Amino acid sequence: MASPTETVEIKSDLTDDVALVTGATRGIGAEIAAALTELGATVYAGARTRGDVTAPDQQPLTLDVTDDAAIESAIDTIRREQGRLTILVNNAGIFPETGPLHELDLDAFDDTLDVNLRGPVSVTKHALPLLLEEPGSRVVTLSSGLGQFTEGQMGGQYPAYRISKVGAGGLTAYLDAEYGDEGLVANAVSPGWVRTDMGGEDAPRTPAEGAETPVWLARFRPSSPAGHLWKDNEIVPW
Repeated sequence: MASPTETVEIKSDLTDDVALVTGATRGIGAEIAAALTELGATVYAGARTRGDVTAPDQQPLTLDVTDDAAIESAIDTIRREQGRLTILVNNAGIFPETGPLHELDLDAFDDTLDVNLRGPVSVTKHALPLLLEEPGSRVVTLSSGLGQFTEGQMGGQYPAYRISKVGAGGLTAYLDAEYGDEGLVANAVSPGWVRTDMGGEDAPRTPAEGAETPVWLARFRPSSPAGHLWKDNEIVPW
């Protein structure tokens, strides 16, 4: 039997796609937005401050993933201007460097879940009516190796971040189970340890390398494997 990666068919270009990337002004998000643009997609670059989007070939969009009204307004803008949305990349996230749970400031926990979990849930909720209009639309949600929980890897501090990324996996599994039969292709991705403001200067991967698998997932054709966590174009355990 062929493995899931052997059955994947990807689109050679994205000229017929409209994409929304959250947190698109720096790091992995900026690289994802740039790569999707280069592949021909019409890319809406979400940022808390519209003026931070400087790429001339992207559509700047004011989007704070913790603000439901801003999310609804952003999706309404895409609906009004394009009438469709076929790719959603839930990239925006924060990484508080917290100690173990017994030392955790619960305000930091709330802030982390607000951005890393509630944010993708809310953005996806508002985007779903447009996404479901076209079978084969993709949702790609950024997760992390720190959120893998089935192989005893959850120790090592950062409980707020780890738990938020476990939730991102739960969102992905839910989307596949709930909407997969309607044609939605939802996956999560661990980009690896990347040299960004979150990852720090010692990380071995560049933002462009971190963006490679998210962009690959955004190119999936209808009926591709879904409901999984991926790293380096391979399915990995939750």
